[in-house]
Amino acid sequence: PSYALFIADAIKDSGLPREDFKLKIGAFGAEPWTESMRKEIEEKLGIKAYDIYGLSEIAGPGVGYECEYQEGTHLNEDHFFPEILDPATSLPVTPGETGELVFTHLTKEGMPLIRYRTKDLTALHYEKCSCGRTLVRMARILGRCDDMLIIRGVNVFPTQVESVILDLPEFEPHYLLAVDRINNTDRMELKVEVRPDYYSDEINKMLALKKKLTARLQSVLGLGVDVKLVEPRTIERSMGKAKRVIDNRQLK
Repeated sequence: PSYALFIADAIKDSGLPREDFKLKIGAFGAEPWTESMRKEIEEKLGIKAYDIYGLSEIAGPGVGYECEYQEGTHLNEDHFFPEILDPATSLPVTPGETGELVFTHLTKEGMPLIRYRTKDLTALHYEKCSCGRTLVRMARILGRCDDMLIIRGVNVFPTQVESVILDLPEFEPHYLLAVDRINNTDRMELKVEVRPDYYSDEINKMLALKKKLTARLQSVLGLGVDVKLVEPRTIERSMGKAKRVIDNRQLK
């Protein structure tokens, strides 16, 4: 999904009408993304954006897909058995509870996997979908077990930060979160691009934007974040999975 935003910027820079590309539908995966990012992609590219889930160890692309109702990702459980386990205890969680997604092959004959741990954090829902399918539905990926940051005892996922940014119209969906340890205290710094129509040379306006974003992050995360507002197009774009987080604590 982050590459879709790169494409949207490239189309805009080309000066060509978006309609000339005749894009209608996009299927996106490979990295966690939020509902806010889906709306951003749909608005910028003029398409309907769907979630698709896959991993090469199980079946490649197509392990799961969204239907037109977008009430979760249908998993092809005819071919593999999905479960949600507690990452800490490896025990099954209560239905609907978030945990680590694991798969067991049912139809693969060569090197079948049993309870393969994906490290993806999500939940499973077994109610019938509005489309009529009865396949289990996977909730949107919250993140990965190894993506979760523990900041002063609080669990923080990059998707939480992304949701806050995209819920505010003043900011672009391009950011970089850096974590460091200073005087034995964990600190987070967030660099985020301000949209061109909101970026200003007036200090008071930028301070007001910074205060607004800082307060929203504090409310959602329960932690203070050092916010740094930057000009549009100053954060490096990625041709693949976007690198959103730098944890400098691992280097010390």
